[in-house]
Amino acid sequence: MSRLPHSDDRPPRRFHLDKPNGKLMGVSAGMADYFDVDVTIIRIGWVLGTLLGLGSLILIYIMIGLIAD
Repeated sequence: MSRLPHSDDRPPRRFHLDKPNGKLMGVSAGMADYFDVDVTIIRIGWVLGTLLGLGSLILIYIMIGLIAD
């Protein structure tokens, strides 16, 4: 049975807070780094989600900021 090629030479990607590039707790900057997108898109998503979700994303944001490294 042949093995499929794996990229084992790369370390696994992990989520981390990006405090030096972050504005508040580094959650958005860390998410942008993890998903390889612009941080502005992540921040707009947080704002829209908070406004449309009646503020529930504020609690999720704070929890991520406190739980993540």
